[in-house]
Amino acid sequence: MLDWTSGINGFKYYLQLERAMSENSIDAYTRDISKFHQFLQIRQLEINPTEVEENHLTDFIVWLAELGLGPKSQARIRSGVKAFYRYLLLEDMIDYDPSELIESPKLARKIPEVLSIKEVQSILDSIDLSTDHGTRNRALLEVLYACGLRVSELNHLKISNLYADIGFLKVLGKGDKERLVPIGDEAVKHIQFYMDGVRRHLPKIHPADEDVIFLNRRGKMLSRVMIFMIVKDAAKAAGIEKNVSPHTFRHSFATHLVEGGADLKAVQDMLGHESITTTEIYTHLDNAYLRETIMMHHPLNQK
Repeated sequence: MLDWTSGINGFKYYLQLERAMSENSIDAYTRDISKFHQFLQIRQLEINPTEVEENHLTDFIVWLAELGLGPKSQARIRSGVKAFYRYLLLEDMIDYDPSELIESPKLARKIPEVLSIKEVQSILDSIDLSTDHGTRNRALLEVLYACGLRVSELNHLKISNLYADIGFLKVLGKGDKERLVPIGDEAVKHIQFYMDGVRRHLPKIHPADEDVIFLNRRGKMLSRVMIFMIVKDAAKAAGIEKNVSPHTFRHSFATHLVEGGADLKAVQDMLGHESITTTEIYTHLDNAYLRETIMMHHPLNQK
């Protein structure tokens, strides 16, 4: 019986010896298969590579889309999976190729656009840090991208839930469920710039919002609409022609981590997703591992 480790190792040798691929291409292909194996583990499907059927692969592609990966990322991963099953077919390890008819999922809702790392950086760099609102907006967008937060999670962030010394935020997500999200040093730095240079000098802070991090000039919590406007204006200033919203940053966060090699379960845990099927099937990840994932795979931590 072929296990996943043996199958992936054999596939790697095949790509090296028979396809003469570069090391980067081989690494990308083997990561794609590892992602599919992770998905099966998340779904608690204890099956080996030769037992995979078309519906498993279809569910995997749909799941990647729902996780936030754009069409190009899906296509690349799908290509790696198809290559793996063509290899198994050539080696007579399977009788038919379950990936042969697999295409991109036709989802009812449109997948938001994903920004490139360069585009994200250009948006961040377009903000004028010489102004109070610019200092706040840079910190806000740094957190949005560094942590993959929803708008409602961002505007309700509390000072008391920022654990800068250990690099974590406590976030109140959907259904009032709390989770810990790792935050990189760059985002923490800009929060501190804003807190020390702007927020503490506001003439008045509304009593109900004293613990809220991001405030308007009247000392009140930012509205969802205001955050949308901040994102739109920054993207326009950077010359980005894509339809950019706060959710674009969330999807870009997920895409860049997965493309950088992050574990799918870790990304899903950080996003605060309810299980696409049931919550109970997902493996619990410890906070140290989530922090390590952010520091190793998030683009802004690669400086």
